[in-house]
Amino acid sequence: MLEPIASFLRPQSLDEFVWQVHLVGENKPIRVFLQNGNVPSMIFRGPPWCGKTTMAHIISQTLQADFFPLSWVSSKKEDVVKLIEQAKLNRQYGKQTIIFLDEIHRWNKAQQDTLLPFVEKWIIILIGATTENPSFTINNALLSRCRVFVFEKISEQDIVTSISQNRPRILKEFPGTSISDENLHLIAKLGNGDLRNALNLLESTLLLKKQWELTDQDILSSWQKQVYYDRDGEEHYNIISAVHKSLRDSDADAACYRIQRMLMGGEDPLYIARRLLRFASEDIWPADNNALLLANEVYNAIAKIGMPECRVFLMQLAIYLAKAKKNNIAYRVDLATIADIEKYGNLSVPKNIRNAPTQLMKDEWYGEGYKYVHDDPSAKDQQHMPDELKGKKYIDSSA
Repeated sequence: MLEPIASFLRPQSLDEFVWQVHLVGENKPIRVFLQNGNVPSMIFRGPPWCGKTTMAHIISQTLQADFFPLSWVSSKKEDVVKLIEQAKLNRQYGKQTIIFLDEIHRWNKAQQDTLLPFVEKWIIILIGATTENPSFTINNALLSRCRVFVFEKISEQDIVTSISQNRPRILKEFPGTSISDENLHLIAKLGNGDLRNALNLLESTLLLKKQWELTDQDILSSWQKQVYYDRDGEEHYNIISAVHKSLRDSDADAACYRIQRMLMGGEDPLYIARRLLRFASEDIWPADNNALLLANEVYNAIAKIGMPECRVFLMQLAIYLAKAKKNNIAYRVDLATIADIEKYGNLSVPKNIRNAPTQLMKDEWYGEGYKYVHDDPSAKDQQHMPDELKGKKYIDSSA
């Protein structure tokens, strides 16, 4: 075999691209753009190997455009300048130029700004691919000049269809081999929405096969479980948000599942423990004073023992927090006091409760009229708030 299966099976046209139908199906946007021969700059957002790079290649081949992939690691400003000059020359001859930025979310602001004027004037067609939410990672000016298309996770059936229609080409590389529909469904399931993973699994199974007819055991023996989780990306925030909301809604099962997903994806268990510490104060105290104590002890225990033994500590804590009574008074007071400080600014402390360590301060009436509450119970009613907030209550009587 001269090249990997995932490489020689890469679709070369829209007709071979059998997934992302919402984008390339009949009368869908990307297909219409190509039919009209007029393609705008675009951002493709989606999980790994759902067809983003392949679609960029198909677009360039369909338009017969010059295609220049750039790497955020190795590409320099002078490289971009050279491509822009080539693009200007191409434009004179009616030829389009596509610059493809894989992992565009890793390009810094200066790198993105370099391309902005040429995207704006249609000197180049920019196609960026990202697994992140572009509204968080791409300059607003550049983003506003691009169409954003969301690529969905490839379904098991689409993976089966893609491999099945290429089965003759695969078997030509592995003569005498038999690949059943049942084999394909198992491979698609283990591929977990990643076509490249599925094709790599098929390839390694064929290379390691012990008999011409593949069995489920052959496939499982070649399989390496992978969990998609980006510790620095949107999926990280989506899952920790799901943990927090599941605990708030007392759904211990969902919280434990999400925590385990993070751990299997390589998340630092101390990060999760810190978030659970926050939750114990934000959503539980004072309904259950033990929640914060337990959360703090679990954090310390995780710091001592580490992975993988600490997993059960997080399960224990999550179950406790989910089942505990809830009260978010501390969180509400936090927000309310911030709002008043932002509204009123630096309000003065009433003079009666100011400290007066010097005679000058005493002459300025600091501490004048202050009552010691242990000697005079009525002192609890003396003014502690600034005049602008006199009588303001953040904590209701039920807390």
